[in-house]
Amino acid sequence: MKYIVVLIIICFSLSAKSQILNAESLRKVTDTSGFSGSASLDFSLKRDVNQSLEVSSSFHIQYKMKKHLVLLKNDIEFQKIEGTKLENAGIAHLRYNYRFHPRIALEAFTQAQYNKVSKIEFRGLVGAGPRFKVTTSEKFKVYLGTHLMYEYEELSDGITPIQRDFRSTSYLSFSFYPTKTMSLISTTYYQPKLKDFGDYRFSNQSSLLIDVFKNFAFKTSYTFIYDETPAVGIPNSQYNLKTGVAYTFD
Repeated sequence: MKYIVVLIIICFSLSAKSQILNAESLRKVTDTSGFSGSASLDFSLKRDVNQSLEVSSSFHIQYKMKKHLVLLKNDIEFQKIEGTKLENAGIAHLRYNYRFHPRIALEAFTQAQYNKVSKIEFRGLVGAGPRFKVTTSEKFKVYLGTHLMYEYEELSDGITPIQRDFRSTSYLSFSFYPTKTMSLISTTYYQPKLKDFGDYRFSNQSSLLIDVFKNFAFKTSYTFIYDETPAVGIPNSQYNLKTGVAYTFD
């Protein structure tokens, strides 16, 4: 029954496509094969073009079998902007990992997204590269990924032409588990355009999860994004502070 519910949520989430997605957030670390995942509901005060109140949901499901891992993550947001307008944004992200070494895996991913507030009509990505497990501690995990991706982007500012570019996308992720009921995850992304390293995006998301009872946790996260060349009329930097609850399942 729970898998039927999961499929319904996936079908709903795929109808949406935000800015740089943190594929590490709420990733389930498990040594067992089979399905696992998480879902969260958040409320936030956000600043981009305007100040807004936002309600968002994030859903992640993964299937692991020996050296293989398939991960699907979807984010969808609804924003009340300065008490007048309702806008939305979303991302669908699919990723495959093949772990051929205890500390090294190959990743391939594809992503589709839109963001009305940031004037992103559509952004599609496809890429691949290695992922490294830097530490061996169970309480403190560090991962490093460095990938190459192709990006197709349409902006709705009425000026910027369609963009077709190759970008490098690298991330550094820290996961700290000081107690059995608390976890802190921080991931930083850097995405320069290969033909112009002055055109880059940078983001960091840090999340604190505290278990309140079985499978449910209180979650708060802060996201900062810097885009050197956003759509016309969009600020270079944006931030988002979210608070909500998360549900995990195995």
